[in-house]
Amino acid sequence: MADKLGGEGLIGELCSGFQLLVEADKGVITFESLKNNSSVLGLQDLSGDDLQSMLREGDFDGDEAVEIFVGRSSWT
Repeated sequence: MADKLGGEGLIGELCSGFQLLVEADKGVITFESLKNNSSVLGLQDLSGDDLQSMLREGDFDGDEAVEIFVGRSSWT
């Protein structure tokens, strides 16, 4: 995908996807925001355990949320 979109295009697409799932008032993806918005990505049939597992994969700081950090700043 990076070859097709280029670096900037790929980052833009990732940020757009992040915005679809983010909890607006917190600027992060939480279990609740992932659960509430999973149908946008066609993931409505995933179990709570599956969604929790996805969240853990992207939670690099252990705060039970996924933040997006690109380069020098946070894009939310």
